[in-house]
Amino acid sequence: MSVVTRVVLAEDGVLLREGLVGVLPRFGFEVVAAVGSAPELVGAVTADQPDLVVTDIRMPPHHADDGLRAAIALREQRPGLPVVVLSQYVRQEWAAALLRSGNGRGIGYLLKDRVVDIEEFVATLRVVAGGGTMLDPEVVRQLLQRPSDPLAALSNREREVLALVAEGHSNAAIARRLFVTEAAVGKHIGNIFTKLGLPPTDDTNRRVLAVLTYLRANK
Repeated sequence: MSVVTRVVLAEDGVLLREGLVGVLPRFGFEVVAAVGSAPELVGAVTADQPDLVVTDIRMPPHHADDGLRAAIALREQRPGLPVVVLSQYVRQEWAAALLRSGNGRGIGYLLKDRVVDIEEFVATLRVVAGGGTMLDPEVVRQLLQRPSDPLAALSNREREVLALVAEGHSNAAIARRLFVTEAAVGKHIGNIFTKLGLPPTDDTNRRVLAVLTYLRANK
């Protein structure tokens, strides 16, 4: 009789979450809870004591690194808890924090693009559930490179937006300058805060910290 791996899944994207809930049982996984926020993740793991946690890094309530923080906190409480985190892009700080958590075993960091290849994704889950470590090749590449540029993770558009923020422009002024909506500018700035590792506190304070990072990088 094959052993069923009990999984708590945390993903705020409904389509991806429900898709994984439907697919994973075909490969010997039982999704005992599927949640959409970091607090729900903590509650589900505490209640269900799963064999494996799969979580998005960016989760409600702050849509920053809430999922990662929850996973690390859970591994501090239960050092052997296997965790696979999913992200749309690589952050060295996130990977390093995860690798330092718990007893250093049972860790996976994958870009969400890898989930499309379900067999590869399932293979990763099995390795991590067994206590192994699986890092996305792009994560490994960036960890080895260790770029000194603090703005390395930003896209060209995000750099452009940050430069205009540094010049003192408001979101509305930036939107007019770049011929985009103010909402789009707000989204870019949110991504900048996240990629620069700025904590979800007062937005005015984060703008100042982001500008200081930009100015230091462009001395």
